[in-house]
Amino acid sequence: MNSLISVILHPLIPVNVGADDDDHKGIDVVYPLTLFFGLGIWLVFQRYQKMHNSPVPFEYPAPKPADPNWESFAIRNPHLESHLDTEEVIPPMNLAGRRYITSFDPATGLHLGTFIADNEEEIARKIAQAGVAQRTWRRTTFTQRRRVVRSLMKWLVDNQDACARVACRDSGKTLIDAALGEILTTCSKMEWLLNHGETVLSPETRAGNFMLSYKKSEVHYEPLGVVAGIVSWNYPLHNAWSPILAAIFAGNGIVLKCSENVIWSTTWFVGAINECLRVCGHDPELVQVVCCWPEQADALTKSPYIKHITFIGSEVVGRKVAMAATEHLTPVTLELGGKDPAIVLPGTDLNKWASLWMRGIFQNCGQNCIGIERLIVHTDQYDELHEILSERIKKLRVGSVLAPSPEGYVATIECGSMISSERFRGLEKIIRDAEEAGANVEGGAQYNHVYLENGAYFTPTIVGPVDADMDIAQQELFAPVAVLMPYQSVEEAIEIANGTRYGLGASVFGPDQRQALEVAKRLECGMVSINDFGVFYVDQDLPFGGAKYSGYGRFGGPEGLRSLTNVKAIMIDRWPSVIQTSIPKVLDYPLRSLTQSWEFSSNLIRFLYADGWRTRLRGLHALIRAARK
Repeated sequence: MNSLISVILHPLIPVNVGADDDDHKGIDVVYPLTLFFGLGIWLVFQRYQKMHNSPVPFEYPAPKPADPNWESFAIRNPHLESHLDTEEVIPPMNLAGRRYITSFDPATGLHLGTFIADNEEEIARKIAQAGVAQRTWRRTTFTQRRRVVRSLMKWLVDNQDACARVACRDSGKTLIDAALGEILTTCSKMEWLLNHGETVLSPETRAGNFMLSYKKSEVHYEPLGVVAGIVSWNYPLHNAWSPILAAIFAGNGIVLKCSENVIWSTTWFVGAINECLRVCGHDPELVQVVCCWPEQADALTKSPYIKHITFIGSEVVGRKVAMAATEHLTPVTLELGGKDPAIVLPGTDLNKWASLWMRGIFQNCGQNCIGIERLIVHTDQYDELHEILSERIKKLRVGSVLAPSPEGYVATIECGSMISSERFRGLEKIIRDAEEAGANVEGGAQYNHVYLENGAYFTPTIVGPVDADMDIAQQELFAPVAVLMPYQSVEEAIEIANGTRYGLGASVFGPDQRQALEVAKRLECGMVSINDFGVFYVDQDLPFGGAKYSGYGRFGGPEGLRSLTNVKAIMIDRWPSVIQTSIPKVLDYPLRSLTQSWEFSSNLIRFLYADGWRTRLRGLHALIRAARK
């Protein structure tokens, strides 16, 4: 900026200044004027920058069910009939041959809405609409894209209460889990895009080599077109906004397929993005929401117009998505399940880290892909750890933050509901099997809430000691269950941690950080926290993803953002008027002599890559000789 002002002011400043007083008077007048003029230009420039980067305020009112005093009727046995076509909730506009998705609050069973599931034709239409909008959007500047992201961040922070309640209503989670897992992480994502997104996606120069020293190598990151996000239900706000923000910042349109479990909240969360795009002067059709039954999903995953798929969900469904994507060789990023271990090294102060472990196990009622599923502790500290967790788990309160208690106040709770009770029988069985194999169990059953009889609640549970060959040590639970696994040596602890099919996240706790780091390096996973839990996701500059059956590819960080682009290598001449690539006569087609051509080529390789300068010089001499023949 200083150099710009200097260039502008240079013609206004006298070059030849005499020594008499009149000349000095001239300088006294001109200098303040030029300074004032330059300051004015600088202020105008700053005002221009602020106008084009400041957030655009917009209104997007919260839906009525976000109000804790909202009333509705409870669906009959909602957790047994979830998402089925039940006559009592189908609207009068029944369309022949169409299927419906029933949405309800899993913590109360209250009906939220009934939605017509997308069919193949509607999915294709939404892909096409996003494609039309993307043709214009791809030409936007990073300044324009930042303005959209900044506007969304302002709206999210200003409306965080409503957003948290919407997430709670559709998923059954607590307000604290919504604040930390939904809003804070999404703001972190937007902050990273605002501060680093342009740098990551800007063309960059790459190193060359001696043979091509007259060339300049560049890498450009270009929009792909329309991409897809297929996301899970456990974080309806963040799982929707995160792939959308990355996609549009990279210049793409996006079609987001949400889970049938959270269609009500997802349509509202994405609707806010559509409204933001509109008020910022862009086509809101750039971002589309799809919600369909599995039979119609191929219309998205096999579409030739989808250029990348980000999938967040189960291994079973992830495999189907990956196979469908081979139809048109569509690249896929898979973030699947996890069985994340937390290794507690000998001598660790258990009371110091107990609060972190409680958060890691019971956050979002255990429905967290990077939640702590296994606490691996030395046998000498096993009893102490079991006692600490047992005392804490007994004090956990279960319920709904959007259901006032009979006394009229909103209860303070630590564990909300699970998304449904469909998995409860399987959970109870795997816990009973562990108990029959010798583990002690506290909890381990469906929780019958005293006044929320339609809620999907599971008792906070602790199971241990658990052996590595038990099913509970191998299968992802996705539930509020603490699994304690004792070990004799650090080598055994590492073996236990690596002894599952999964490899998403992990934690290592211990008094010696160097030892903890050495253990972390030996874990087969994508991410590790030392003396912490899950913080690698709050730092959005880090790639997020796993190894083994936890999936492949990364989202988040430079790796994730660039995966949504066409990475194009471009080479140009440094000095085109001086030197450009030419073909020596000895190599020109048609070849004059195969012998001479080989002599030239082999000595060129010897000159460039032989070991030792004498050999290289001999190669250069032979190269010149062959070129002169």
